[in-house]
Amino acid sequence: MIDNIQLLFDAPFLLLQVALDGILFGAIFAIAAYGMALVWGVMNVINIVQGEFVMLGGFITFQLTLWGINPFFGIPIAAAVLFVFGIALYYVVIRRVVDKDMFISLLATFGLSILLQQLMNQIWGGDVRTVQSGLSTWFLFDYTVTVGQIKVVAGVGALLLGLILIVFLKKSRLGQAIRATAQNPRAARVLGIDTDKVFAATYGINAALCGAAGALVVMAYSVHPYIGLPYTVRSFMIVIVAGLGNLPGVIMAGLGLGAAENFAAFILGAQFQVAFVFCLLVVILVVRNTLLRRQRKYLK
Repeated sequence: MIDNIQLLFDAPFLLLQVALDGILFGAIFAIAAYGMALVWGVMNVINIVQGEFVMLGGFITFQLTLWGINPFFGIPIAAAVLFVFGIALYYVVIRRVVDKDMFISLLATFGLSILLQQLMNQIWGGDVRTVQSGLSTWFLFDYTVTVGQIKVVAGVGALLLGLILIVFLKKSRLGQAIRATAQNPRAARVLGIDTDKVFAATYGINAALCGAAGALVVMAYSVHPYIGLPYTVRSFMIVIVAGLGNLPGVIMAGLGLGAAENFAAFILGAQFQVAFVFCLLVVILVVRNTLLRRQRKYLK
């Protein structure tokens, strides 16, 4: 481990390589975190099935390539399919736990995550899947730093999706209804807003964002039926750090998490990458709880 740290200082271009890879990877985390922040803030539901939505979007794109369709068409198609699937899932399951204790929603969405894992395994098998995007690689600084063009596309796409979501929530009637419902659902109902439809649309938008993220993941990295949970944990951490309703903060937290995770993988070894994510979650929760306790003491 010490040797790896020393290597980063001795080879600044390697340091740049690790940082770039992590930041571009973190941009994809931010896409899934957008949706989790929406669902949590509007519906008070922590969506444990978030990572499975990402994997499902990736598998849909993979299936499209088997049918001879360009994988970039998988981004809007996966988003559209997941939007419809998310709305259907809301009316079948999620609407029954919206007004319940948050622990019930955790159990319900955790059960959905297991169900989706098994369905994806039955349909596409348990192999790791990836899709060739057709894009090449940039070589910088005399071939000492390599940047995959698809990773740059994924990073730019994440920023664009965040911008579109911000404009949508501020300018569109549905976006304004979502914001009103997030602030006070009871007052929104009094003002004539159909909060049930708002909840359904919110959950559908969340699933669509995850579908778009999954399409980028399968081109830039890989998908597997049983690796959705780390994406859920990453989304949860990003929202905890950034706060609900802070989409610019979600972007920055996603980029920071990606960079931190990539440095941890380089220093500790790739086999400890997921372990680092879970350990970081524990640290963030402890720090967050300590800060909240201090605030409550200050208010007293």
